[in-house]
Amino acid sequence: MKRALLIVLDSVGIGHAPDADQFGDSGANTVGHIREVVPKFSVPTLDSAGLAAAEKLAAGKAIPEGAFSLSPGCLIEQSAGKDTTTGHWEMAGAPVTEAFATFDRFPDALVEEMESAAGVHFLGNYAQSGTVILGELGDEHVATGRPILYTSADSVIQIAAHEKVIPVPQLYEICRRCRTIADRERIGRVIARPFLGTSGNYVRTGNRHDFSMPPPETILNRLSGNGVRTIGVGKISDIFNGSGVDESFPTKSNAQGCSEMDRLLSEGRDSPHLIFTNLVDFDMLYGHRRNPEGYAGALEEFDGWLASLIPRLDEETLLLITADHGNDPTWSGTDHTREKVPLLASLPSGSRWIGERNTFSDIATTLGEWFQVDTTGLAGNSFLTA
Repeated sequence: MKRALLIVLDSVGIGHAPDADQFGDSGANTVGHIREVVPKFSVPTLDSAGLAAAEKLAAGKAIPEGAFSLSPGCLIEQSAGKDTTTGHWEMAGAPVTEAFATFDRFPDALVEEMESAAGVHFLGNYAQSGTVILGELGDEHVATGRPILYTSADSVIQIAAHEKVIPVPQLYEICRRCRTIADRERIGRVIARPFLGTSGNYVRTGNRHDFSMPPPETILNRLSGNGVRTIGVGKISDIFNGSGVDESFPTKSNAQGCSEMDRLLSEGRDSPHLIFTNLVDFDMLYGHRRNPEGYAGALEEFDGWLASLIPRLDEETLLLITADHGNDPTWSGTDHTREKVPLLASLPSGSRWIGERNTFSDIATTLGEWFQVDTTGLAGNSFLTA
């Protein structure tokens, strides 16, 4: 029975994109800079699969000769943005041509409308790192019960609350009510950011939840509508607002995501299916926090799991490994970086160079060809066969 496993290594970029200067990211290179600054960093399985070679391809350097365990290449994003939503929607065949709205602070009228809809009064309303803002406003939040409103360079409304002050279900409801308003303003995501702890030691929990804009039609809808079961692992269902996702298994860590994939791969399903996974620790825990050592460790952990996966691949399984944007942990600020992303695939024709592709959407058309589902109207060109 045919199946596909699409793994998004959230933020694992491999060198600045051609238009990186428009984003202030010329010279950014998530994996390349980790290699430079973290002694003894080693990902032998990824490199034997073609990651290091893909980095050279992305940089325009001479491509090394030799065989790889997977087929390497790289992808260039066409969407007007460098965030989670644009990256995932584009790889699903729907590039975002009109940029989502971003803010340094939200207009007073918009805040008042959200407060009225949600029945709360916010603290904050400025752009800040999610961990920093807890130190700045956490105590006031605990004392007043007012949720913390903030944003970032991405198109996001982020709402933080201590789980013992505003229970998680209540925080989710606040976000749902703000989501309706955010749709009108073309704001990509409303993110619930629960946390715990005491003054000076506040820590975000794994109960984050993303409330996204409804996407246009994607390959997920085409697959689901044609008998291919679509299974989201991690925040996939959140990113697509549930559209085209038949089953969802949220996770709180990369390790749990890998464990869910192991479980799903071991099941004897009697119908074709796609397992679509986002591993967010790279981005959330280490990229935004500019922690190259932690980022390196997370890549090494994934490398170890990949070593156990590759021997399990068979001719009925299509594996695609990529990323949705960059987040160079050596870069200034805390924002994502506009980068090319790796592509490592197990193709039915055997290992070969996929080359540099001009849109993430080539993943969508490749999945369509693999499952023999019509992709007319979706962006991209398949690389399944040479």
